[in-house]
Amino acid sequence: MSHPDLKSLQDRLKEGTLSSKELVASSLGRIEKDNEDFNALVVVRAEEALKEAEAADERLKQGKSKGPLDGIPVVIKNNLSYTEAEVTASSRILEGYRPPFHATAVQKILDAGAIVVGISNMDEFAMGSSNENSVNGQVRNPWDRERVPGGSSGGSAAAVSAGFAPIALGSDTGGSIRQPAAFCGVTGLKPTYGSVSRYGLFAYGSSLDQIGPLGHSVDDVAEVFEVIRGKDPRDMTSVEAKPLGDWSQGVKGMKIGVPVEFFDCDRGLRPEVKSLLMENLKALEEKGAELVDVHLPILDHVIPVYYLIANCEASSNLSRYDGVRFGRRAENLDNLIDCFEKSRQEGFGQEVQTRVMLGTYALSAGYYDAFYKKANAIRSDMREQLADLFKNVDVLVGPTTPDVAFRLGEKVDDPLSMYMQDLYTTFVNLVGGPALSLPCGCVDGLPVGLQIVGRDFDEASIFRVGKSIESTRKFEGLS
Repeated sequence: MSHPDLKSLQDRLKEGTLSSKELVASSLGRIEKDNEDFNALVVVRAEEALKEAEAADERLKQGKSKGPLDGIPVVIKNNLSYTEAEVTASSRILEGYRPPFHATAVQKILDAGAIVVGISNMDEFAMGSSNENSVNGQVRNPWDRERVPGGSSGGSAAAVSAGFAPIALGSDTGGSIRQPAAFCGVTGLKPTYGSVSRYGLFAYGSSLDQIGPLGHSVDDVAEVFEVIRGKDPRDMTSVEAKPLGDWSQGVKGMKIGVPVEFFDCDRGLRPEVKSLLMENLKALEEKGAELVDVHLPILDHVIPVYYLIANCEASSNLSRYDGVRFGRRAENLDNLIDCFEKSRQEGFGQEVQTRVMLGTYALSAGYYDAFYKKANAIRSDMREQLADLFKNVDVLVGPTTPDVAFRLGEKVDDPLSMYMQDLYTTFVNLVGGPALSLPCGCVDGLPVGLQIVGRDFDEASIFRVGKSIESTRKFEGLS
């Protein structure tokens, strides 16, 4: 990998061969050079970050390190509460909003010494698979400026890929960390639901959302995950962190499930992507893992079930932005209803309006049982199917996306084709388990993501498999 990983930077900071100020200045130099082109960051904290780096150097010199991320530059997504900058979820309706508190995950990385160099661009309110739905404009993929970086955490993935920071935080509702990680050639983790507090995350789908890290290696994201996970009294869905254990012991003796449905090219999987993934599976088998063909019939239902549940929850969560309680207020209003309608129409982009309307319709009288209730019943069946599969295998391995990054504007007018980009990722959010995407090679000069799915709270197993793939097939990122 061309950009230095987190461990090498940590070692150099401890040895004194690199200062935090030098590291942050290097990040800011890359940002100044390339951010206008990539549009990955919407806020850059240049002066503040350099001052914080000087303080970190003084701590490190005195042997009083705050934690494993002390002096390390980091990027955070534009939907994580952070008091030191404007945070808007890339929406016009939140223009000028500055959170009065830090999100718990953000507070934890700050407590560990991380230095926030920027806030990343994203699809508005995390609704999108291409990062083209942002009031701040589209993000461009550092591998090819004419292609999308993925969404909704496309800005975070592009920032890591371009070397703006070695690590970033994103959020994943249906693949929004893993899909951009795949498109941008970096590693991204969607943790088990509840393992990381959602306090301070701008809600999209509350039963689906999860904060997670992006980095250049499995060790990078594992270390950041160790920092941000754990019980939070302000989030009643969060749970106590249990020891992860050793994830460097290799895959010998592990049973790896290979869902037959994942490798069906009739579902849109590109043949060249399939061939590359099969090479990686063969390499795991040569290292002592047992490959087990399994069936995952739920794949036929994940897209409609996911978009029903996600849109219904979005309708509920975004109802607060009405120009009265939250959000910008339109001008020249005649009455309260006029305020609601005009403020939301002016404040929300087209994709957000579409999803909120669909969710509101599905929750309305006469349709709740037919749509939302039925979707949740199928979701329960999905959980049971996955639980049965994991009785016989340790992890599932397959593609993160059906193809490499598509061109900007290619799918804007084809929402179904856009939604199908989430075919392999959304089921993980529906069942709540952990999943990791890491680069496993290239097709047409663009990175391909391999996804590893594990049992609830068994991130260690997916890290084991990911480490084994990294050690077998070195992936060279961008320089």
